[in-house]
Amino acid sequence: MATTSNLSFLLYLTLIATSLYFADSQSFIGVNYGQVADNLPPPDATANLLKSTSIGKVRLYGADPAIIKALANSGIGITIGAANGDIPSLASDQNSATQWVNSNVLPYYPASNITLITVGNEVMTSGDNGLISQLVPAIQNVQNALNSVSLGGNIKVSSVHSMAVLTQSDPPSSGSFDPNLKNTLKQLLEFQKENKAPFTINPYPFFAYQSDPRSETLAFCLFQPNSGRVDSGNGKLYTNMFDAQVDAVHSALSGMGFEDIEIVVAETGWPTRGDNNEVGPSVENAKSYNGNLITHLRSLVGTPLMPGKSIDTYIFALYDEDLKPGAGSERAFGLYKTDLSVAYDVGLDKSSQKVNKLKSLFFY
Repeated sequence: MATTSNLSFLLYLTLIATSLYFADSQSFIGVNYGQVADNLPPPDATANLLKSTSIGKVRLYGADPAIIKALANSGIGITIGAANGDIPSLASDQNSATQWVNSNVLPYYPASNITLITVGNEVMTSGDNGLISQLVPAIQNVQNALNSVSLGGNIKVSSVHSMAVLTQSDPPSSGSFDPNLKNTLKQLLEFQKENKAPFTINPYPFFAYQSDPRSETLAFCLFQPNSGRVDSGNGKLYTNMFDAQVDAVHSALSGMGFEDIEIVVAETGWPTRGDNNEVGPSVENAKSYNGNLITHLRSLVGTPLMPGKSIDTYIFALYDEDLKPGAGSERAFGLYKTDLSVAYDVGLDKSSQKVNKLKSLFFY
C-alpha cells in the first residue's frame, strides 16, 4: 500500500509533468508572420526562434517556400495563404487551383506541417462584389485539388474575415452578419460545415478601444480587473472584449444554423506605438493585452458561450513590419525585434516557463 508521503511525491511528479507539458508548444497559441519589411531575419533564424517558444502555429500571408522549408520537422502548424489577387484564376480554373496546391503544398508536406490554407484576406468586406462572388468557387477548387491528392482530410481551406462582416455585435448574444453578405456566407458556411473547416476572424479589442477611449473600456479590452458587462440578451457576464467579440461571431453563426463550425482567431494584437493622434498604442498596453490573452487561452476557461476550451488564436504579429502603409500603429505590432530579442515579455519562452512552473510548485 502506498504511504501518504509516497502519494504526495507522486502527485508532485504528476504536477511537474503537467506543468512541463504546458510549457511546451501549445497548439492554440499561434502568431502571424508578416513580411512587409526590409529588415527581417533569415527564415532559419526565425524557425529557431519559434522552436524556443510555446507558439504552436504560424500563419503566413502567402506561401514563401524558404519559410515553409525552414519550419520542416519542427512540429509547428503552418497556415499558408492564397492572395486576393489569386482568387479569380482559382475560381475560374480547376487546373489553376491544382497547380497552386502542387506548387505550394506538395513539395513540403508532410515534413512542413501545413494545416490550413486561407483563400483571400478580408474579401467579404472589401466592397468588391466580383471578388466576393468568386470566393467560394475558389475555395472549393482548392479543396478539390487537395482531395485529388488525398489531403482533403488533413489540410483545411478557409478565408479570413474582419469583424465588419457583423452588423451587430453588442451584446454578444445579438451578433449577426451583414444581410448583404448572407447569400455568399451561407454558401461558404455550408462548404465549411461539410469539410469541417474553421471560420476565421480578426477581432481587435484595440480598435474597439480606439472608438471608445474610456479608462473602463481600456481595462475591459486589456483583460484587466473591471466590473464587467452583462449581456442583456442572456444575462452572461463578460470581463473582457476578446470573449465578447468572439462570442458575437458565435452568435452570428448560430443565427444562421452553423453553431458547430469551429472559430479560429486569425489575427488579434496590440501595437507598441503609433501616431500622435492614435489612442492606446504603448508597450505597456501591448504587453498587458497579449500577456493576459495568452494567460486566458492557457486557462482553458473558454468564453461564456463556448466554455471549457481555448480557441486557436494567432497573435499579430511576430515582427514589426516597417514597410506597411497606413497609421503608425500598423508598423508596430511585433512581439519580437528583428534582432530576435523580445520586444516585451509575455511568457512565451519555453525555458522561462519551465522555471516559473517549478518555482510555483515548490515555493508556493
